[in-house]
Amino acid sequence: MSTVLVWGTIGVYIAFALVIAFLSRNGKQNSMTGYFLGERKLNGFVSALSYSATTYSAFMLVGLAGLTYSGGIGAFGFEIIYFMGVSLVAIFGPRFWLVGKKYGYVTPSEMLGDRYESKWVAIITALASCLFLIPYSAVQLTGIGYLLQGVTNNAIPFTTGVVIATILALVFSYIAGIRSVAWTDSLQSLMMIITSTIVVILIINGLGGLGGFFHAIESSDPQALAVPGNGFFDFWTFLGLTLPWFFFSISNPQVSQRLFMPASLKSMRHMLLGFLIFGFIYTIVSVVWGFSASVLFPGLENADLATPMLLSSEHVPPLLGVIVMVGIMAAAISTIDSIMLTLSSIFSRDVFRNVKKDANDKQQLMVGKLVIPIIAILAFLFAQLQLDLIAVLSVSSSAGLIVVVPAIIGAFFWKKGTAAGVIVSVLVGSVLVFILEFFQLIPLGLKSGIWGIFVSAVLFIVISLLTNAPWGKADAFIGYVREQMKTRKMYR
Repeated sequence: MSTVLVWGTIGVYIAFALVIAFLSRNGKQNSMTGYFLGERKLNGFVSALSYSATTYSAFMLVGLAGLTYSGGIGAFGFEIIYFMGVSLVAIFGPRFWLVGKKYGYVTPSEMLGDRYESKWVAIITALASCLFLIPYSAVQLTGIGYLLQGVTNNAIPFTTGVVIATILALVFSYIAGIRSVAWTDSLQSLMMIITSTIVVILIINGLGGLGGFFHAIESSDPQALAVPGNGFFDFWTFLGLTLPWFFFSISNPQVSQRLFMPASLKSMRHMLLGFLIFGFIYTIVSVVWGFSASVLFPGLENADLATPMLLSSEHVPPLLGVIVMVGIMAAAISTIDSIMLTLSSIFSRDVFRNVKKDANDKQQLMVGKLVIPIIAILAFLFAQLQLDLIAVLSVSSSAGLIVVVPAIIGAFFWKKGTAAGVIVSVLVGSVLVFILEFFQLIPLGLKSGIWGIFVSAVLFIVISLLTNAPWGKADAFIGYVREQMKTRKMYR
């Protein structure tokens, strides 16, 4: 693929994205709610596209394609489990939205701290998010580095791609906060879904249609269409990878924070339906890409190069390939800037405000903006490690965030849950997952996500039963949600 064509297309994308970002600067960006939540006024269409671009980033068309290349059809099952987990949005989405509207929550950590009546709950869950989300944002930078390096045959070095992505994520974050991110997300979501689908059609036709496509897979690697196939997806590996992904929609704060943003519950419903349609198409696209690369380019040392090799091959017209490449790059940037905004809001709202109790909204916003470049630098440094298999690294980050799930479920459905239960379960669970991931330990053959959810759930329940619950807040919080859910016809 021509380096000039790649640079030119990136330049056009940046110009269009900047125009859209600046046009999105209507409304207020001088408050925490305005800058980080878009004044809670995002419509369903924009919310759906933004949610999709944030979720389906470098993980999908680079990571999931690479996972399919390595493990075969099991990767499709892995992603379908995530689809099943999106059903959690139907359960928790309206509940997040209702309490966010009533109590003015900006972050999921703030919600938990208020529900359990403890600033330490907010601080500890916020720090846990920072610990595991920075590596996840680095994964997106890594994906862009591999992508540009692969499609240009090393003419654009890995580090150059990472630098470009970091700078763009910072720019989009600063222009108008989440509003500019949401609108640029919409641009890149539409571009991605259209162009990537065209690529799938071209590749399948090039391999002789659907029959020829599956025959080529069976001929090159018969095990790829079976589970566990080559052994990559044995049962416990599959469970360890899919469990954190099942809870992704409520455990990852950059995603759950978006449940505060829709203008109405009707907008949230449209967001969820649009995301499911987008996500299913994108899953098929990613898996087909992975299989196609395994047929056309067997023996790659790094499976994450499957997508770059495919886009730069003779099977994809250069202009189409470079447009898709920019779309993937844009989606990864979307995830990075979403994470940066979420982590900066979490730090300013849940750490800074609880340390400096008299901090007003403007001071919190100022601190949040100052933290954004620090997060970007940390992600950049982590990305320079160039760790392999983006999909697995993404799941590892989600494995650390899964320890907050028992506290989130308890917040809405268990009045006996206590601050002590949350603090102990999150602290112990986070440390356990960190140690298992850092030293690559698999006790009893079980991955860190399984241990994380099990240990945190047991500790949350046991410690809560042994300590005093905030009954007044629990009754008001859960009672309000129950009453509102009964009166909202569209969510009956």
